Amino acid sequence: MPENTFTFDQNQYDHLQRSAKDHLWMHFTRHSTYAEADVPLIVRGEGAYVYDIHGNRYLDALAGLFVNQLGHGRTDLAEAAARQASQLAYFPLWSYAHPTAVELAERVAAYAPGDLNRVFFTTGGGEAVEAAWKLAKNYFKLTGKPTKHKVLSRTIAYHGTTHGALSITGLPGLKQPFEPLVPSTFRVPNTNIYRAPIHGDDPEAFGRWAADQIAVQIENEGPDTVAAVFLEPVQNAGGAFPPPPGYFERVREICDEYDVLLVSDEVICAFGRLGHMFGAERYGYQPDIITCAKGITSGYAPLGAMIASDRLMEPFLKGDNTFLHGYTFGGHPVATAVALANLDAFEKEGVLEHVRANEESFRLTLDKLAGLPIVGDIRGAGYFYGIELVKDKVTKETFDEAESERLLRGFLSKALFDAGLYCRADDRGDPVIQLSPPLICDQSHFDEITQALESVLTEASDLL
Repeated sequence: MPENTFTFDQNQYDHLQRSAKDHLWMHFTRHSTYAEADVPLIVRGEGAYVYDIHGNRYLDALAGLFVNQLGHGRTDLAEAAARQASQLAYFPLWSYAHPTAVELAERVAAYAPGDLNRVFFTTGGGEAVEAAWKLAKNYFKLTGKPTKHKVLSRTIAYHGTTHGALSITGLPGLKQPFEPLVPSTFRVPNTNIYRAPIHGDDPEAFGRWAADQIAVQIENEGPDTVAAVFLEPVQNAGGAFPPPPGYFERVREICDEYDVLLVSDEVICAFGRLGHMFGAERYGYQPDIITCAKGITSGYAPLGAMIASDRLMEPFLKGDNTFLHGYTFGGHPVATAVALANLDAFEKEGVLEHVRANEESFRLTLDKLAGLPIVGDIRGAGYFYGIELVKDKVTKETFDEAESERLLRGFLSKALFDAGLYCRADDRGDPVIQLSPPLICDQSHFDEITQALESVLTEASDLL
């Protein structure tokens, strides 16, 4: 284990623990967990690993939060931030521009498929989703279809925490504490073929059925009221659901038929996670809007973007029409400078090619877990996988709420961390373990991930 270069004496450690418990409101955190336990404190990162305050090393098998594509400790990205901050630390994009935002917009547009040439910067993914919904409604008002405002999204899908993005999210338990939310959002089936209600033995037929339910929902709501459908290339919540063959081709046909915008929510899937700059490229479909964030900077600065087609920009190039939307820190000079350096590294180091060359090895290594009695399904693409846990492999029986609580929070989360693996045990759908390692990872990391999982999941099986 490398020596911890950050030295804290006991007094400093105790002070940090008290302060964390007394003042820091952590995100999505059950704070009662730390009433009798210390808050884990991560102090540094190097490559695919992070280190806690005690010097313990953990393989970052979630890339922080689906973010850190190039790994930790990149001095080139840190130096890009420092150079920009010393030259121009901040200026807004409200009627003004600065060079790094202009350069990054041009570069992102060049990567994006088709005519997605207009880049609206935000500071994160939820803000990008928020911007996309507002643009969809605004666009249809300006083009003579003012009643088109509703949005469709998939069950269990997560699209963000702002009121609009949370309304689009398909996780009832996540929404209930904050209701009433923004009205006019409706759900369609997701693409979890492992639990398909129909055509579970025929991926193509299942994909056609799932896509056709979008048309059914549009008809149910009235085609003149539906503005957009938000879909991830590979859905995250629920455990990495890839699209069945032909699914997005059919969705595109439906959107064209009903004049509904197809929004590809790629906050996780963009910038190499699936081996391409954008997931839409991997699966061969043309969105009207892409939302993205996370990997655009590999987490070295906060940045997101909504990428829109030229068609959607057209009304705003006339007269006094203005998209009355923006963020103080959207397109921040330091963040956009970091993003440019991040994309330079992608190209120089062949990151996309690395993912495509190694994704099959990642999958085959994870498949070694398939024989464990607790493992029901292993699914995903690129460097993005979910492992669904079950009580019974034959019947696919899942855990009830109390069992899931004991399994995930009572055992797995801590056991995996203690085994030196940072990943995510989640039950926003059926219980899953989510994996999304840095894109620099290779076979040695895949082996380490799988060995830790095998050990912990074997112990979990014995406890059931």
